[in-house]
Amino acid sequence: MGRYKLIALDMDGTLLNSEHEVSEENRAWMFKALDAGITVMLSTGRGVQNVYPYTDKLNLNTPIVAVNGGEVYRAPGDLLVRHTLDVESIRAMHAMAVRYDTWFWAYAVEGVFNKETWTDDLNSLQWLKFGYFTDHDENRARILSWLQEQDRYEITNSHPHNLEINPKGISKASGIAEICRLLGIGMSEVVAMGDSLNDMTMIREAGLGVAMGNAQDALKAAADLVTVTNNEHAVAKIIRDYVLAD
Repeated sequence: MGRYKLIALDMDGTLLNSEHEVSEENRAWMFKALDAGITVMLSTGRGVQNVYPYTDKLNLNTPIVAVNGGEVYRAPGDLLVRHTLDVESIRAMHAMAVRYDTWFWAYAVEGVFNKETWTDDLNSLQWLKFGYFTDHDENRARILSWLQEQDRYEITNSHPHNLEINPKGISKASGIAEICRLLGIGMSEVVAMGDSLNDMTMIREAGLGVAMGNAQDALKAAADLVTVTNNEHAVAKIIRDYVLAD
């Protein structure tokens, strides 16, 4: 086997094309890698409730890093570790969303809640991630500044106009590191592919960090290489040219 033992794939903007589908080329090369004994897994900001339709359709029974590392699964339905946000943090972040009139959402173990479906019963839920979305740059900057002042959160994004918040130290890289320990491999044996700032940690720490052609500029600058866009079967290209080439 070659030098890479695990391929960690972001979903939106990476594995999925603009129609939120996995191309036949990407799927075929994912399974060529699996057939070669390489673990191919999803590493996403999505909650598992929004990941399972894809793992079911792909028939992919490999580890999952969900909600930016907030949950790590050995396989679909088999939880390895979970990192939650305390209720007071959720309450405070919600108050900031209301103050600045932004769209917001939050993943809990029990489901997804947003501006239109918010709950006042915060204490009965296990909270995993909070997110803001606004194209009002000044308001987003104010929220970001407030979050940074708390010095207790991991702050990333999955789009230039959003903010995603996990407990400090919890990231896609921390989740992939858990899977590496499980598999008995090192981060140097990982290929990671992504397009947004929530992919930054895994791009930096992987043996081969790949930024998509459609990635944010900061991620491109940090990556080992920049590939084609998510509409050009980038996952297939990287597996073919860098993982299975040797």
